[in-house]
Amino acid sequence: MNHRIIRKEEKALILFLLSHCGFSALDYPVAEEVYEYEGGIMGSINLAGSDPDLYDSDLIQAEYMDSDGIEVVITLTKDKNNNLLDLDFWKENFSKLIRYPTPELLTLLRK
Repeated sequence: MNHRIIRKEEKALILFLLSHCGFSALDYPVAEEVYEYEGGIMGSINLAGSDPDLYDSDLIQAEYMDSDGIEVVITLTKDKNNNLLDLDFWKENFSKLIRYPTPELLTLLRK
C-alpha cells in the first residue's frame, strides 16, 4: 500500500459522509495520512492509525456514476476501536476511477 497525505477532496468527502450519518470530525477524527489500496486505481484508502484487521462496521454508503457511465459504490467504515478505517470505492467493472466524486454527485444508499 502506498502511504501519503490525505487529499483535500478525500477529506471533504469523508466529512460530507460523516455529516449525513449524524457524526462529525469530533466523533471520528480524519487522519492526515492514508494508505492507498490497489495502488490508488479505484480510489480506496485506509486511514492511518487504523487496523484493517479490526473492521467493525459500515457507517454509510453512497453511489455515483463515474464519467465512463460505470456505477461506483463508496463505503465509509470504522474499526473496533471506533476509529475511521476505510473510504472504500467499488467500481462495478473494477476499472480505474476516472472522476473523483464531489458531494453533489452522490446518492446516499445507507446510513
